[in-house]
Amino acid sequence: MKDQIKKAMQYNQIVDIMYIAKDDAITKRRIKLIKIAGSTVQAYCFTRHAKRTFKIDNILAVYPVISKASGLNA
Repeated sequence: MKDQIKKAMQYNQIVDIMYIAKDDAITKRRIKLIKIAGSTVQAYCFTRHAKRTFKIDNILAVYPVISKASGLNA
């Protein structure tokens, strides 16, 4: 998981993550990675509209956000 996070950060990608919170609730978050610090990542969370810290061990999945091209008609 950490390798996927590092790669997303290296390419400055916005990613969606599946995250398990302290209360065992699983949430989907859209984030922009800011920095990796040991076993945590700091990121801007578009869901909460704030900077958040996530435990890497609690990130269940990471996948890049693919923006759809608009205005292209064939």
